[in-house]
Amino acid sequence: MPVHSEKMVASDAEAPLPALSQYQTNYEDEKIDFLVQEDPDADEEYTLAEQRKIIHKVDRRLLILLGLMQAVSFLDRANISNAAVAGMEAQLGLGVGSRYSIILLVFFAPYIVLQFPASIAVRKVGPRLFLSTIVFLWGIVMICFAFVQSWKALIPLRMIIGALEAGCFPSQYYLISAWYSRYDLFKRTSVFYLIGVFGSAISGVLALGFSKMDGLGNYAGWRWIFIMEGIITCLIGLAGYVFMVDFPEQAHKAWGFLTERESAYITRRINRDRQDAGLDKFSFSKFLKPARDLKVWGFALIFLILDRLLPPSHPRRRNGFLQSSHPRPQHAPYIIAMILMFVQGWLSDKFQLRFPVLYFNALISIIGLCLMDWTSTAGVQYFGAILVTSGSSANLPTVMVFQANNIRGAWKRAFCSASMIGLGGTGGIVGSLVFRSQDAPKYLPGIYACLTANGIILLLTTLLVVYFSMQNKLANRGMVVIEDLPSFRYAL
Repeated sequence: MPVHSEKMVASDAEAPLPALSQYQTNYEDEKIDFLVQEDPDADEEYTLAEQRKIIHKVDRRLLILLGLMQAVSFLDRANISNAAVAGMEAQLGLGVGSRYSIILLVFFAPYIVLQFPASIAVRKVGPRLFLSTIVFLWGIVMICFAFVQSWKALIPLRMIIGALEAGCFPSQYYLISAWYSRYDLFKRTSVFYLIGVFGSAISGVLALGFSKMDGLGNYAGWRWIFIMEGIITCLIGLAGYVFMVDFPEQAHKAWGFLTERESAYITRRINRDRQDAGLDKFSFSKFLKPARDLKVWGFALIFLILDRLLPPSHPRRRNGFLQSSHPRPQHAPYIIAMILMFVQGWLSDKFQLRFPVLYFNALISIIGLCLMDWTSTAGVQYFGAILVTSGSSANLPTVMVFQANNIRGAWKRAFCSASMIGLGGTGGIVGSLVFRSQDAPKYLPGIYACLTANGIILLLTTLLVVYFSMQNKLANRGMVVIEDLPSFRYAL
């Protein structure tokens, strides 16, 4: 798997290493060791306890707010199906022909196309103004859904939602990966994502509660779902304008956050870890250069499979034994997924390994798929649904971190966040094609597609790990420079 960012040097063991003065470290004996990875915790100003205190301050401000934004994103994506069940489908005639599928699919065109411009805009405009604005605006658009009188009016609204949400997830992922050293990142990404998953977990309960407002103000219950969830989204957007922080080098300008010294410490920490805390001048050639790096697309393909190509693991779609009046079973897959991703994030950062988590989650997803379709006991099928939901959900932050750990540079990070999330969006189209209503109740073609997809995840992960291991060995011998930094090593 050739990667263009690596630079091969002379194979002769006695050939001198390339002179890269910006990375040189002068020692008392005036020798230069290009191959030593600096310890991010070795700070000249703060003790380890003081460093942890600063990082936890970042955690509380950054992860909770971004997690809430992601939660309302997941919540808003689910409200179409929830509103359809609550009466929208019957009132607007969405069950006629392909109307409902059209409403779902028009979201993805602007969502995919605008990923790359959004990842540039968040750097140029700043996360505080950019993220808070798009979240607030899509809350307003969500409220507008409550007042449509024809199914055709849903099409432009869904397209606007897709355009606005295109800027959310990649920008959040980019911002988080810019704040933390490589082996502090997984548990933080897991916390961010599990807060988002919480939005999915409670979407059914909230929709059920809001639908009980049926008749209030002469509005149907499904209309109140959009109104109330739109208001919640607007409130999160306003909170983002007040509390959102910038990238590390500008963090001291945020209200009530870090001091200038603390902001400088975060920048030093990132530079000790991977030397990419600064921002180079933007150019399209520099931004698009990572498109030639095959590992970038390997990670994006894994994300595509995980993000959208998932089975109808919700048991209600299988055998009808889960009803909206019994919300606790509905929550179990999401709750277990949240616990699993946090535990895995903590363990993976502690042992500094990523690929075993991808293997484990893919394997339990395969087991769950088999239990769902080739057993006849409802409880066993439900357990299979839990395995699939938790394994697939927990693998999403895993592959995000695996990618973020193995790239360098602000604009490369921007491109990679957009390429991963954007390609993941195309999986929504794939998922709608492989799980067809005529295949109910077993959805066998879709199940076969998911089993194959998990096999592809195992294969791609193996190829990446083998390639990374080979490159690390060459770098240790001084024969290759990884990601333009002699001390950089791929995370496995």
